[in-house]
Amino acid sequence: NIITTCSVVRNRSTRLEKRLNKMLNRLLFTSLPALFSLTLFFSAGLLFLVELMIAKLILPLFGGTPAVWNTCMMFFQVMLLAGYGYAHLSGTKAGVNRQIILHLAILIAACIVLPISIPRQWGSSVEGSPIGVILLLLLVSVGLPFLVLSSTAPLLQQWFARTGHPSAGDPYFLYSASNLGSMLALIGYPIWIEPHFRLAAQSRSWAVGY
Repeated sequence: NIITTCSVVRNRSTRLEKRLNKMLNRLLFTSLPALFSLTLFFSAGLLFLVELMIAKLILPLFGGTPAVWNTCMMFFQVMLLAGYGYAHLSGTKAGVNRQIILHLAILIAACIVLPISIPRQWGSSVEGSPIGVILLLLLVSVGLPFLVLSSTAPLLQQWFARTGHPSAGDPYFLYSASNLGSMLALIGYPIWIEPHFRLAAQSRSWAVGY
């Protein structure tokens, strides 16, 4: 009788565990659009915030001349293109599991430079045109995190399209989440973040968000 009772209890426990796993999987599958949208929203926001923040950080060292602003814009455009290129190559040359492992590895490696800070020695070493120094400074201080964030949107869109979710066939709503995050970052930085937070606090908060 004891053996029979234990067997019944074990069977019921196994069935209950299977039901719970099934419910959790169903809940997770249903919430995939929201999870992907939130990730893209915050990723795009961080991407645009760091452009404004790093520009403010280097202004005391190099000034606000057109060469400084143009160099920053060129750097971010090139890194954005590099991020898209990485996402394309990763999506065409590797399976989803390998893509996730690779992206997580780069994501973690980028934490080495966080929180973002600019040593003042960079400014004192400039002789003549500052373009080369600015490009190297941006690459060292923010290059890897920016590359990761710029590749997140195309990678997540690829991954969502392969989930088998009913919305996976038309994942363009993810673009809306990304665009909303970008717009709020561009509007929110000069209106709320810049007037109320010092650059050191901005950098720490950005690192936490990353």
